[in-house]
Amino acid sequence: MSNLFEAAGMDEGAPRPLADRLRPKVLEEVVGQEHLIGPKGPLGRMLAQGHLSSVIFWGPPGTGKTTIARLLADRVGLHFEPMSAIFSGVADLKKIFEAARGRRSTGKGTLLFVDEIHRFNRAQQDSFLPVMEDGTVTLVGATTENPSFELNAALLSRAQVLVLNRLDDAALEELLSRAEAFYGESLPLTEDARASLRAMADGDGRYALNLAEEVHALRAVEPMDTAALITAVQRRAPLYDKGREGHYNLVSALHKSIRGSDCDAALYWLARMLVGGEEPLYIARRLVRAAIEDIGLADPEAVHQALAAKDVFDFLGAPEGELALAQATIYLATAPKSNAAYAAFGAAKRSARDTGSVAPPAHILNAPTKLMKELGYGAGYEYDHDAPQAFSGQDYFPEEVGRQEFYQPVERGFEREIGKRLAYWRKLREEREA
Repeated sequence: MSNLFEAAGMDEGAPRPLADRLRPKVLEEVVGQEHLIGPKGPLGRMLAQGHLSSVIFWGPPGTGKTTIARLLADRVGLHFEPMSAIFSGVADLKKIFEAARGRRSTGKGTLLFVDEIHRFNRAQQDSFLPVMEDGTVTLVGATTENPSFELNAALLSRAQVLVLNRLDDAALEELLSRAEAFYGESLPLTEDARASLRAMADGDGRYALNLAEEVHALRAVEPMDTAALITAVQRRAPLYDKGREGHYNLVSALHKSIRGSDCDAALYWLARMLVGGEEPLYIARRLVRAAIEDIGLADPEAVHQALAAKDVFDFLGAPEGELALAQATIYLATAPKSNAAYAAFGAAKRSARDTGSVAPPAHILNAPTKLMKELGYGAGYEYDHDAPQAFSGQDYFPEEVGRQEFYQPVERGFEREIGKRLAYWRKLREEREA
């Protein structure tokens, strides 16, 4: 199979982007991933032992997944075989596996690098299993998507998932310095514009070098400020990718900030999502979920506030309706918190699964027929409204299950009052049973 770079027209005789020209030659030149390739990192330990296991690289674009895979192959003496799941199919895999078997027969191993491995379907992913198990290939897969959702469990059980970090400010600055060393001159940017360029890169090293290449090509006489930089390159940082991992990360940040009663952080993440183009209805659904999952009966008004925000946005639209989402976010974040109802329902479902199809006690069954009355349906049932305190204290659990307590209200908000009621009814029930 031809090299990916040759296929892209990037062989030695063709013009090459700066990011390719500055591609690290050894692992020590890779920036931002010390937690993986350093002496104490998983890859560093593998290399120290002279053995490389199959791994899945999970991380955002431009963090060095392809580069690290290539350098790993060089370091351990494996043939590097790159492929992209976007452009490859079953026939390509068969050819690669056959070639790897041929190399193995001559004592040469193969590192198979599969970019965008999550694009392969389940059957294609399963085809890797036998060649991984018998050592025909060492698989290094790369994905920007969460492997837990996108890759087969069988494949994940045979490969270690390693998370690559988005490049921080220091790592991006190191790449800009390398670009300047390559050009032999500084980039024509003010300090603020340089910081803006790094922000535009948004943790993507390749993107940072592409921007640096554009800036250098402008041959500006005077250093450009931020406004001039934005005008020149006609782009800004991708704030939010609502179709991929960033979508779930930001909505998780919003939800957890609400749960943690940090209304300022919650407003920040709400704004990030709206600025990034998230569907407001999706945000409203998450606010309703937070209201019932993390506030519950500690403040029964919370779910009404969340639902009202959805209705207000439907009525006003953007941008005015966004204020309703903000108001609901503040209300939820500052409300007393309880997951007692959430936990109680989970416990009840587990009990329901464990006890199967146990019938309700006969005294609470209706008896519309003579036969059912003869069988004892409804016998002994006490109508609670006729009982003292409107509470009969009868047991409504199946006899085989016995009385259980799922709901444990917290001592916060309205649930404090609910707790008092439950305690009173518990006392009456105990007096009845005494």
